[in-house]
Amino acid sequence: MEIRHSTHPDDMKHYDTEQLRKHYLIEKLFEPDQVLMTYTHEDRLVIGGAQPVKETLTLEAAETLKTEYFLERREIGFVNIGSGEAMVTADGERYELGRLDTLYVGKGVRELKLSSKDAANPAKLYFCSAPAHAVLPARKVSIQEANTLYLGSQETSNERELNQIIHADGIQSCQLMMGITVLKPGSVWNTMPSHVHDRRMEAYLYFDLAPDARVFHMMGQPQETRHLVVANEQAVISPAWSIHSGVGTSNYTFIWAMAGENYTFKDMDVVPASELK
Repeated sequence: MEIRHSTHPDDMKHYDTEQLRKHYLIEKLFEPDQVLMTYTHEDRLVIGGAQPVKETLTLEAAETLKTEYFLERREIGFVNIGSGEAMVTADGERYELGRLDTLYVGKGVRELKLSSKDAANPAKLYFCSAPAHAVLPARKVSIQEANTLYLGSQETSNERELNQIIHADGIQSCQLMMGITVLKPGSVWNTMPSHVHDRRMEAYLYFDLAPDARVFHMMGQPQETRHLVVANEQAVISPAWSIHSGVGTSNYTFIWAMAGENYTFKDMDVVPASELK
C-alpha cells in the first residue's frame, strides 16, 4: 500500500510536472494476480485495483490500516472494468460481477476473496474504500440498474451518461459515493462547468482509452489551474479545494468516487469558465 499525504493549495502552486504526478496521479493499478492500493490522507480514501487471473486474491489489511482485517472500520465499493466476469466472496457470500457491475460491501465483513471466472478472460476490479461508522448491507447493482443522467451535448463536445450507483438514492453507504460516466463517441469533455465541493474529495479512474490516447485532467484552485496527462487505467486524487474536469484525445469512460462529510450529490460550487485561470 502506497501512502499519499494531503497537500495545501499554496504548495501546489510551486509543483513541477514530476511533483504533480507524484502527489496526485496513480499510474499503476492493475498487475496480474496482484492487489495494488494507495492510501490517501484526503478523507482517508483507499484507491486500489485487483487483477485476479490464475489466483484467488484476498483483500487484506495493510500495515498502514493498523486493523485486524480490511473492513474492520471501513466500507468498500468494487467495479469490474474488465471484459471477463469477476467473483467477489464476502464472508462466504458470492457475487458475480459482469463488466461495469458495482458491488458495495459494508463495515464488519472479515474476508474478501477476489477471482476471475475465466483465467483466459480475466476481470479487473477497481475499488475505493472509506472509513465507515455503521454496518450496512452488501448490494450489487448492474450498470443497467443505475440511476442514469443524460448530460451535455454534441455542440459542447461533452455528451455523456452519468450513472449514479452508490449514492443517497441508490446503494446506501456511510460516506462513500461512486458512479460511472460514459462519454459518447465524438465527445471528449467531462464535468463542465468546473466545480469544487469543499466538504468532500474525489478520485477519478480513467479507462476505455486506446494505448496512445490521453486525458488532460484539469485540477487546482479555479484561479490557479494545473493539469495531469493521464493514460488508460490511471487514477487521479482530487482534493476538496481543486476543480476536477478533463478533456481527452478521444472519448473514454471514468469512475468517480467521493468521500467526506458531504453526501449530497448536487451540493457543489460551480465555477464559470470565464473565471478559470
